[in-house]
Amino acid sequence: MEGVGAGGAGVDSEHGLNGYANGVQGEDVKAKDEMRLRELRELMGKAEGDPLRVVGVGAGAWGSVFIAMLQDTYGSFRDAIQLRLWRRGGKEVDRQSAEQLFEVINSREDVLRRLIRKCAYLKYVEGRLGERTLYADEILRDGFCVNMIDTPLCPVKVVTNLQEAVWDADIVVAGLPSTEIRRVFKDIGRYWRERRTMPIIISLAKGVETALEPHPHILTPTQMIVDMTGVPSENVLYLGGPNIASEVYNKEYANARICGSEKWRKPLANFLRQPHFIVWDNPDIVTHEVMGGLKNVYAIGAGMVGSLTNESATSKAVYFSHSTSEMIYITRLLAENPGPLAGPLLADTYVTLLKGRNAWYGGKLATGEITIEMGDTFSGTGTIQGISAVEAFYELLRQPSLSVMHPELGKQVRPIELCPILRALYKILIQK
Repeated sequence: MEGVGAGGAGVDSEHGLNGYANGVQGEDVKAKDEMRLRELRELMGKAEGDPLRVVGVGAGAWGSVFIAMLQDTYGSFRDAIQLRLWRRGGKEVDRQSAEQLFEVINSREDVLRRLIRKCAYLKYVEGRLGERTLYADEILRDGFCVNMIDTPLCPVKVVTNLQEAVWDADIVVAGLPSTEIRRVFKDIGRYWRERRTMPIIISLAKGVETALEPHPHILTPTQMIVDMTGVPSENVLYLGGPNIASEVYNKEYANARICGSEKWRKPLANFLRQPHFIVWDNPDIVTHEVMGGLKNVYAIGAGMVGSLTNESATSKAVYFSHSTSEMIYITRLLAENPGPLAGPLLADTYVTLLKGRNAWYGGKLATGEITIEMGDTFSGTGTIQGISAVEAFYELLRQPSLSVMHPELGKQVRPIELCPILRALYKILIQK
């Protein structure tokens, strides 16, 4: 795995993640950003006066942060790059979230001043009082993600018409839940039917589907995107952690891995890197996607163990040991020639088990604060992708055609027999 270094950047409270400091240092940082943008434009064959069009599809926490991070870094180069973010229109912000949003706005002087200057503050007062309905796409234009209200972002251009958002995109960032990938990209593939050149797609999705024909196998989000759009597989990449969306935007130290073809992964790693956001590149896209799906599965269990043992350090350590062993076993079974399953892959698992929506869900489920019947999507949190992944991995590993030798019994068994944690999660979450 090859590392990609980071350049320097200043920060100011008004512009968020990657504002420029005054003087020589700020000019130097801006020049480096401009050079990285120019290099990517040249590689993609963009002519002078034709901006690089980057579109986020899906506006959950990570999808929103990703586009906002690029907006902070490259938004000042308006003639060279255009950034926009698609999310569905019509989603109402509930009263509790509106009240929380108002508190966040008033606790941040920079945000408060920005909204007052834009004459946008009054609608948040009315939302707080219940006199107005706020919508998720509306507040996103002001820099608030409905799944991450405590972390204000920079304002971004939001489009609610999918065809308008993607038809001329050069780079598409897929920030959808894995369960939405197939349906949304089927529509996108229809819009791209007449395109002469296909865009680059960076998938942020973690999750898998199971297919039983012509033989049992998994389908990862990047494979679904290729199937639905006809985009060449070398143009579809996966980007994973270890990172937490809010921490990335608050410029806390984070890593990411971009996986896929060498033609695109190295220049994109260079384009995406930030002083605190170190981007590595790796060719093994399937292994990273499988582990990305599995970490959400086992994070649900980690949340349960933490809640049920009063956050016992020993209990959580034992769970981490057993769950990672199970994850590595499954990954080696499903991925062809997987690389070393350590380093950033295990770090990504660790941070997800410690802090993330799937661990949150497991903890709340264990204490009875939420129930399975409430579904997999929660206001202010988003979609719990580990639930569908539990079912997908279980259904695949129970297939008799994948039988393996049991190390103690000395006979052929289905792989699921060697995955006790996955079996337990399936009983709880799917069989209820």
